[in-house]
Amino acid sequence: MSAAFFNEMADAAGRPRPHYQAYADWLAASAAERIARKRAEADIAFRRVGITFAVYGEEAGAERLIPFDIIPRIIPAQEWRGLQAGLRQRVRALNAFLHDIYHSQEILRAGLIPREQVENNAQFRPEMIGVDPPGGIYAHIAGVDIVRAGDGEAYVLEDNLRVPSGVSYMIEDRRMMMRLFPELFSLHKIAPVQHYPDMLLENLRTVAPRGVVDPTVVLLTPGAYNSAYFEHTFLAQQMGVELVEGRDLFVLDDVVYMRTTQGKQRVDVIYRRLDDDFLDPLAFRKDSMLGVPGLLSAYRAGNVTLANAIGTGVADDKSIYPYVPEMIRFYLGEKALLNNVPTWMLRKPDDLAYVLAHLPELVVKEVHGAGGYGMLVGPASTRAEIEDFRARIIAAPEKYIAQPTLALSNCPTFIDGEYAGIAPRHIDLRPFVLSGSSIEMAPGGLTRVALRDGSLVVNSSQGGGTKDTWVLED
Repeated sequence: MSAAFFNEMADAAGRPRPHYQAYADWLAASAAERIARKRAEADIAFRRVGITFAVYGEEAGAERLIPFDIIPRIIPAQEWRGLQAGLRQRVRALNAFLHDIYHSQEILRAGLIPREQVENNAQFRPEMIGVDPPGGIYAHIAGVDIVRAGDGEAYVLEDNLRVPSGVSYMIEDRRMMMRLFPELFSLHKIAPVQHYPDMLLENLRTVAPRGVVDPTVVLLTPGAYNSAYFEHTFLAQQMGVELVEGRDLFVLDDVVYMRTTQGKQRVDVIYRRLDDDFLDPLAFRKDSMLGVPGLLSAYRAGNVTLANAIGTGVADDKSIYPYVPEMIRFYLGEKALLNNVPTWMLRKPDDLAYVLAHLPELVVKEVHGAGGYGMLVGPASTRAEIEDFRARIIAAPEKYIAQPTLALSNCPTFIDGEYAGIAPRHIDLRPFVLSGSSIEMAPGGLTRVALRDGSLVVNSSQGGGTKDTWVLED
């Protein structure tokens, strides 16, 4: 992989790429004072609407505004079609893998993935063995993180299949750009994303239990103290479904009901934003006050659909990620259209030895980690941080993977502070893939940007921001 950074907006000679030309001309002709005023308006509007998130470990109740950058990430139509095909293929294979490991386990019997890698994984749920979700779908909503490296080629960085978040920011970023700069939407033919909640609701309705004609859909949230609570309320409102907590639901004779002012109402589909461990205190964590007692029993009986299904986490664990291209060949008989990032699995002695000898050059991640936590970015770490991480790896190598330090593509971004102005910052892309009667996705996704100079970590919890993502129509 080349160490040079791919610039999304300009070529090596500094000329705007063809799909950015109209925007670059507009930006060059725009007064700096107007841009500064519009950026301030965006911050005020986001705070007024309540588009914030909480960071675990900080002061209780503290809310942060996710920084929003007004320079969009633009993707030409042909490039998006290629990404779309690769995403559909990948999610089909991941759903096939999940069905397989909870049924005949053919991929394990073939020896393509070590059995212990799956069955000893903390996210593997034996309770799901033999359970048949409607349509054989486990990951109804997938967030697949894609990066472009120095060679300009796209790579999948990770798959998020448990409770992927961020789609509300994709929608609100678009609304904000249309509000601040309506003239840009007459200069460009930009594919819409505002219909995502309708797509999501239709997707959830198509996976209702067999025989249900007019399903009742609810969104299950852990509550107001969850870091993504804004998104939970936003999506429930946009879909026109009830936002519920565990205490609002109960199970009677293996059927899930919702408490309402008119009495009990049967629930058919639960879009849950709650981790497996907390879903049902009778089956998982007994101390959970967030779930619904008896929910697993109702699910196993086929009387309610959970999106995403229990046990999907095993497929997005970073120790399983290296096997996805093999899954695609095994289940679909196809070559992967989207590449994985080369990955060392530290449970392997040779991989471990190489990584320990090259720690200052690599990125090391916990296999169960998320949100940018529990990782080492070698080139950006001090000697003390590297040695501390080395000790952690040696103590439990099976808990880690390592990857090259990717030269993530960058995109011009407005920067505040002492050196205010436009500067390149590294980005990724999280498209949201919906699996129901078909596989659909809103054009583009959420572009996350690492706002700190030189940082490769785009997560909002680590100081990252977001951009609007434009997929141009032909």
